[in-house]
Amino acid sequence: MKPPRRPIYLDSHATTPMDPRVLEAMLPCFTEHFGNASSDSHPYGEDAAEAVERARETVAGALGAQPREIVFTSGATEANALAILGATAAQRDKSRRKVITAATEHKAVLDPVRRLEREGWDVVILPVGADGLLDLDALAKELDERTALVSVMHGNNETGVLQDIAAIGALCEAAGAVFHTDATQTAGKLPLDLGAMPVGLLSCSAHKVYGPKGVGALYVRKSRPRVRLEPLVTGGGQERGLRGGTLNTPGIVGFAKALELAVRGREAERVRVAALRDQLRDRLFAELDELRENGAGAPRMAHSLSVTFRYVDATALMNHLREVIAVSSGSACSSRDPEPSHVLLAMGLTAEEARSTLRFGLSRFTTDDDVETAAGALIAAARELRAHSPLYSMR
Repeated sequence: MKPPRRPIYLDSHATTPMDPRVLEAMLPCFTEHFGNASSDSHPYGEDAAEAVERARETVAGALGAQPREIVFTSGATEANALAILGATAAQRDKSRRKVITAATEHKAVLDPVRRLEREGWDVVILPVGADGLLDLDALAKELDERTALVSVMHGNNETGVLQDIAAIGALCEAAGAVFHTDATQTAGKLPLDLGAMPVGLLSCSAHKVYGPKGVGALYVRKSRPRVRLEPLVTGGGQERGLRGGTLNTPGIVGFAKALELAVRGREAERVRVAALRDQLRDRLFAELDELRENGAGAPRMAHSLSVTFRYVDATALMNHLREVIAVSSGSACSSRDPEPSHVLLAMGLTAEEARSTLRFGLSRFTTDDDVETAAGALIAAARELRAHSPLYSMR
């Protein structure tokens, strides 16, 4: 008897399946090279330390950074917290007590920023346009001699909208403010040359790029000028004192392999996945009315599609398709939150529209058949649910 077919996975913003080649690279770290990278007084520790440093070089190369600028963390959430809380704690100019961010940031950014606000920092949360893009003129007006830090994500985890981090970084540089970007969704998928970009801090995570969960990195610029941080986790002195704790050698090795593979096949994968994304969108819009593509017209990540199915509750739609498609209505960290997406509300959607929205995240393993099957199931389910909606019939 064949096992039941698993749903088609279209939730790659939340996480990606590990590439088998990544697992293969990690396995020796569990059994053969299992030493503690900090215990380098014997061959076991030396092997682990060498593996970590080779991985650091690979991660740095994928980001256009120097190895000494890479700090390994447990993931992007920790990297964001270290960037925001660490940079502000290390701020020596006490007149700079202002932090700027955007309304569409992930809660891993908004929560530490709100913590700073409770501690007396002046916090500015800038709005975005209907396309999800930050108004650079509005940012320029807020930047002043009191601004210590600006945090704006590169690619949005719900809509895929890409902010112009080069332009934002240039504005911050001119104002003497540190610029941090959360590149969790884009690292490895889009070219980044941090050695040439006005970015002081950048967060990323392995499990968004076909690597393991539980490992990420923070880029900390060492010159032009150097960005200083206060550690959040102390004890042990690992990562040049910026992040204490035994290094996750298998995860770090897996992260490096995942980024290596992503960079190697990046352009071909971008073209293929973008075509599948457009195929899904075109099929939905050809056969259903009352749809909205969120972020349309703005630069977006190739694998990302956000669609509002008006007159259809997204939760009901997901439940209807639970055995066919694995998809979500917003951030994975907020999937149990009954409140409508703060990202979509910031883009001008009503609460009802936000609750009628699904995000689709395609991956390197998504096929043409997956897209066709998913589109057909979505169209049939939306039609069935709308048939029971008095608001749809009265529109």
